[in-house]
This record gives sequence, structure tokens and C-alpha cells, in this order.
Amino acid sequence: MNIRRFKTLLESGTTTYAEIARECGVDPRTVKKYLGVDAPVVPPAGSPRAGTQPRAITPELEQVIRGMLKKDVELKASVIHERLVHEHGFDGHYQRVKMACRVLRPVVEDELDEQDETRRLRGLHRRFATLPGAQAQVDWGHEGDLLGDGSKVYSFHMVLSFSRDSFCCYVASMDTVTWWACHVRAFEYFGGVPGSIVYDRTKTIVRRHVAPGRAVPLQPEAVAFAGHYGFDIDVLAAYRPTGKGRVERMVDIARDHVLAGRSFRTLAEADAAFLAWVPIRRGQVHRTTGELIGVQAVDDACALRPLPAHPYVVTEVHVRRVAKDCLLSFEGSHYSVPARLVRAGQRVEVRPTATQVTIRELPGDGGQLLATHARATRSGSWMVDQSHWDGLPDGRTRATTTIVADLEAARDKRRHRSDDPPAHVARGLAIEVGVRPLSAYATAAGMDGTR
Repeated sequence: MNIRRFKTLLESGTTTYAEIARECGVDPRTVKKYLGVDAPVVPPAGSPRAGTQPRAITPELEQVIRGMLKKDVELKASVIHERLVHEHGFDGHYQRVKMACRVLRPVVEDELDEQDETRRLRGLHRRFATLPGAQAQVDWGHEGDLLGDGSKVYSFHMVLSFSRDSFCCYVASMDTVTWWACHVRAFEYFGGVPGSIVYDRTKTIVRRHVAPGRAVPLQPEAVAFAGHYGFDIDVLAAYRPTGKGRVERMVDIARDHVLAGRSFRTLAEADAAFLAWVPIRRGQVHRTTGELIGVQAVDDACALRPLPAHPYVVTEVHVRRVAKDCLLSFEGSHYSVPARLVRAGQRVEVRPTATQVTIRELPGDGGQLLATHARATRSGSWMVDQSHWDGLPDGRTRATTTIVADLEAARDKRRHRSDDPPAHVARGLAIEVGVRPLSAYATAAGMDGTR
């Protein structure tokens, strides 16, 4: 190409073969070869190297790789390379195995599809539509250190499937009490209860995992809660996140529009930020339905089932031992109890809710309420009421001194508690005992400090 750029100058007679050769640093005959009348149109191509180098992946190793892929078509090339090295003495580079897998994997997938027709449907799902008030979807979101104090924060999301109207709140725990308390808050926010709720196979819903196609055993607490509010529990199949794609997408949307670029000091501030964003969300046209979210939210709300007269109260009961410092440990944090109402080593009941922790005596001890604290938002917190330590030694009466005059003044203060002359009366005898200062004894002992 260096020579070809002089072709126009050569054709115009401006330069010669020799001048072009000197400029390009080649022989004039080379210039004539590529700029002559019968010069080749394209640059010369080297001889192909295909088949000249020995194959790192032999046909025998290809069959081994095919066998591995048939057992698990998603097996990583790095794992296959590792097994070839340790089990078959392969000494080639990982890239050779990677290139072989790139060719063999689609072939193996086609073979497996021919043997099993259901595999052809993998990655596909059925789009469904719901009636107003018929369904809601629930999921957790992990927000990390949202408050900047090292504590973990989680977001609870419930989305009505018809309108995509959503509820979100931020909590510090994902335990059973918090889980169902968030449901109650969502029902009150929407003003009713949907006909069914779609869940993952979480431990708060499912007692244990079962094989595909078998009925999923539910937690008794989940059955009781659903029965109280009158909705059906719909548990997704394993590894089927597309079954609740509406709430899965809402987790990311709330994170981007509510939390991104902002800082919060409390969970209440994060909740307030979401509520402030709700009117903006309801004023948007949903890209799938083409309808205004706020308009469809009204239809959803009208079709929801009414709330029961009394909310379902979910409580956990834990038993803890009171330490000698009137503290007990719960979820990695310390909570105080009144010293006048407990004894060291006493067992007490701890009942947590989403926002507070209540401590009571065991029913056998009377069940008296001992203390109520705000629930710690991070492990290692000290939730202490200073009044619980009233009556315990606080160290204020301890004092030390090295001045003799202070010692004498303290002694005189204890002896002269009235205005009477200083005198001491022996037991039953009216014998006055003289009182001398300590300095007199020091002088008599020759320790008057004059040395």
C-alpha cells in the first residue's frame, strides 16, 4: 500500500520508478511489479496455515468434551479445561478448550433438544393479564448500607398486577414479624386486599422445598395470615423469576427513582421519599399497557377485598437470660430491664415487632411487662434506659486523697454531727474522752514533717 499511493503521480509523469523506490526504500523492480500495467489488483495473500499446526484438541478429547456437555450443557469451559488437565493429562491452553466449547456447545444443545421437546421451550414464558384486584406480587430488595451507619436495609415491595400500582417500605430486618407487618402496611396503603399474592419459595412462605410438579407445603403462619385477610397464596415454581416480573422490575425502578443520588438518616425518611414519588409514578403511562397507571390504579382499588375489622397480629416469642448488668442479648444487640424487677440469671420473654421489642416475665412468673425498647437497626447496638439501673452502685461516693488536713476535716465532720462540745462517752459511763488532732500524734512520734 505504501507503493500504490504513488500510482497517480506515476501515471501523470510526475515521478519515476526509481524515485518511488528511493522514497519507499524498496527495489525499483518491486515498484514496477506493483505499479506496472499488468500489476495485481489486490495485495498478495500468504499461504493458508490451516492444517499446518497440530491440533491441541484431538478427536478423542472432543468426544470427552461432548460427554461433559451432555451431562451439563451449561458447564463452563474453565471447568472442562481443569478436568481435562487433571483427568486426561491435557497440557494445552485454556483458550483451545474455550474455542472447542464454542463450537461443540450448540451442537450438543441441538442434540438434547431433539431428545427432549420441553427443552425447546426453555427461556420462553407466557405473557398473562389479570383482572383488577385479582393479583399482587411481592418481593424483597436489598439496599445495603442505605443509612451510612453500617446497618443493612431491605425494601419490601408489593405491586398490583393489573395497574402496576406499587407500595414500598424500608425495614432493617426480613424476619417473619417484619414480613407480615409489611403486608399489613401495604393492604392499608392500597385500601384493600388482592385476591391472590404471588411469592417466591421463601422460608416465610414454604416449609420445605419439593420436586417440580408436587404440592408445596406452606408455613402455618402464612396460611393463618392469608386466611385472616382472605387471599390465596400463589407460589412460583423454582427458578422462575419471570412469573413475578412486575415486582422484580419495580425493585429496580424504586431503587433508581427514589434512592439513587440521595442520602437518608432514618428509615422513615426513605419511606417519605417513596411516598413523595408515588404521584409521579401514577402520572406515567405504562409502556406495556399503554394506559395511565393512576387511572388503572383506581380500578384496582375498587376491586380489592375489604380489610378485616381487626388486623392480624404476628408475634415471635423468644426466651432470654438476664445478665448481672441487667442486660439481655437479642439479635446481637443488648436491651436493658429494670434492676428492681429482675434478678441475675432470670429468664424473660422477648417479643419483637417491626419497630420495637417488648420484654416480659415468663407466664409462670406472672407475665409482668418489664421494658419496651425501639428495635435496634444494626447488630451490636445498646438499647439502654438509664433509669433501669436506679439503685445500683454508680461509684459516685468513691474518693481518695493524700492531704492530712482533708483526712482530719473528714474525721471531725463525722464526730461533730451536732453543736455539742466534742466529747465521747464510754459505754454506760459518763467519762469524757479527750479528742486530739492527728498532728499531735505525729509531733509526739517525731514525724512533724520538719525533716
